[in-house]
Amino acid sequence: MNQPLQDSDLSALKRCKESYDRIRKELSKVIVGQDQAVEEVLTAMLAGGHALLEGVPGLAKTLLISSIAKSLHLSFKRIQFTPDLMPSDVTGAEVIQEDPETHQRSYKFLAGPLFANMILADEINRTPPKTQAAMLEAMQERQVSAGGVMHQLPRPFFVLATQNPLEQEGTYPLPEAQLDRFLLYIKVDYPSGAEEWEIARRVTGGQMGEIEPIMSGEEIIQMQKLVARIPVSDQVLGYAWALVRASRPNTREAPEFVNKWLRGAPVRAAC
Repeated sequence: MNQPLQDSDLSALKRCKESYDRIRKELSKVIVGQDQAVEEVLTAMLAGGHALLEGVPGLAKTLLISSIAKSLHLSFKRIQFTPDLMPSDVTGAEVIQEDPETHQRSYKFLAGPLFANMILADEINRTPPKTQAAMLEAMQERQVSAGGVMHQLPRPFFVLATQNPLEQEGTYPLPEAQLDRFLLYIKVDYPSGAEEWEIARRVTGGQMGEIEPIMSGEEIIQMQKLVARIPVSDQVLGYAWALVRASRPNTREAPEFVNKWLRGAPVRAAC
């Protein structure tokens, strides 16, 4: 059983809620609507996970993620995934450098764009699987291995990826191992009529606001630790356990449609 929250934890939860509301207010300066997508992205971040956003081009997925990075005062890098992108273009690579005095040559690791607190993997399914796989170690272990040396990534570390629907030309399905690294799959849909009118009014009228940073990286880490200590009732845990068990084909708990259409959730899905 989880230990009950202390008075200091309850105060921290209150501050967490206040910071969350302030972030939502800052994002509203440039993001119209998409309330559910914003909430789910922030939920994934506070849970220490990564998120995959899917939607057709032009729905402000990139703007949403870059705006969140500004509101959190974190280092931010954007990687545009293309068919010719190589793994070393993402993680970095070792290069030979010569000492100007001794003229001795040695290898030096040049960090790639993956070394930042928040990574926008833009259109991640437009690159082949071998380049997508370059993200696996970073997303799970928060490190990059090169030349037998492990290079730690900065903390906190989030990957917020966008992908185009697979029906569009020039896309590659994400490998299951890659999908397993994402905590949430977030569907970004078209805005409502009123929201689309407001977007057009702001853009044509030059009324887009400037986002101010709300929290530092250390504050986010403390909030993640607080979230991990929140007790989970046996009823909620049992529901998640039963749902995961029922998703696996050819098991006693699986209904017929699962046996026909699904492959099953991994163990970490209940966690």
